[in-house]
Amino acid sequence: MQRKRRSLIKTPAAAIAAATIVPSGQAAPAGSSAELIQRPIPGTGELLPVIGLGTARRYASATTEAELAPLRETLRAFADAGGRLIDTAPSYGDAERLVGQLIAKLEARDRLFLSSKVGATGRPQGLEQIERSFSRLRPHRIDLMSVHNLQDTATQLATLRDLRDAKLVRYLGITTSNARQYAELEQVIRSETLDFIQVDYALDNRAAADRLLPLARERGIGVLVNLPFGRGRLFQAVHGRPLPDWTAEFDCASWACFFLKYIVAHEAVTCVIPGMARPEYVADNLSAAKGRLPDESMRRRMQAFIEAL
Repeated sequence: MQRKRRSLIKTPAAAIAAATIVPSGQAAPAGSSAELIQRPIPGTGELLPVIGLGTARRYASATTEAELAPLRETLRAFADAGGRLIDTAPSYGDAERLVGQLIAKLEARDRLFLSSKVGATGRPQGLEQIERSFSRLRPHRIDLMSVHNLQDTATQLATLRDLRDAKLVRYLGITTSNARQYAELEQVIRSETLDFIQVDYALDNRAAADRLLPLARERGIGVLVNLPFGRGRLFQAVHGRPLPDWTAEFDCASWACFFLKYIVAHEAVTCVIPGMARPEYVADNLSAAKGRLPDESMRRRMQAFIEAL
C-alpha cells in the first residue's frame, strides 16, 4: 500500500486517473453550519467557518480509552456543530494518526476540511513525510497541505504544486508561529502564489497585523491564525476577572470568545484554530463564530483593556 501511494505521489499525472476523488470543497450538510459565521477562501470562494480546531500537543500521545474518549467527543461535538477545519502536522506527535482514526470512526470525513503540513528538507524526504500523512489521516486527498515553518520552502512548494495538479491536495500554503520568520514569510508571499498562510496572532501578539495580514489580503491569500490565546498568556492575564459589561455589545459571554472574536473581526482572517481537546470547549470557542463581531472602535477598546492589565 505504501509503495502504491509513493508511486502515485512521484508520478502525479498517474494519480489524476488513479486516485478516487471524494466530493470536497462543498458546504457542510444543510443546517449544520448555518449559525456559524463563514468566510470565503479568497482563491475559490469556498466557505469555511471562522473557527477551526488545532491539534498541537493535545492530540500528541493519547493511547488509553480514558485519554481517547474526550478527544473523540470533542471531534464529534465540533463536526456536529458545523465546524470544519481541523489542523494537524507530522510534528504534533501522534496527532495525525489519532485524528484519522477518530474521524473515521465518527464517519465525519466528508464534513471536514483537513489541514496538515510538511516539515522536511529535500524532495524525497518531503514526499516520504507526506505519504505518512496520507497513511495516518486516511483521506482520499488532503484539503490543505502547508510548508511548516518555512522549511525548505521552494522545494516543498514545488512538490505541493505537483500534488495539487494530481488532485491529491486541494490547497497549498506556508506556516510560521515565530516573528523571527516574518520577513522571510513576507518575501514568500510576494514571490509565490499561495492559497493560505498560517501565522500567530493574538490580542497580546499583534505584529502579524502590521504587514503580513494586509499583504495576504492584498494578494488574495487565505489566513489561518494559530496561538490565538498567546500560549495561555491571555487567560493568565484575566484570571479571576469578570468580563466587562460592554462585551455584550458584540455577543460575547466568555474570555475565550473575547479573544477569538478580536481575531475573527480582522477582515484578512479566514479561520482561527484554537486547540480543543475537551468537548465543553467546543461550544465556548464556536460561540466566537456567532452573533455580532466587534468593529474597529471596539477592537481598539479591547486592545486597551488588555494592555492596561
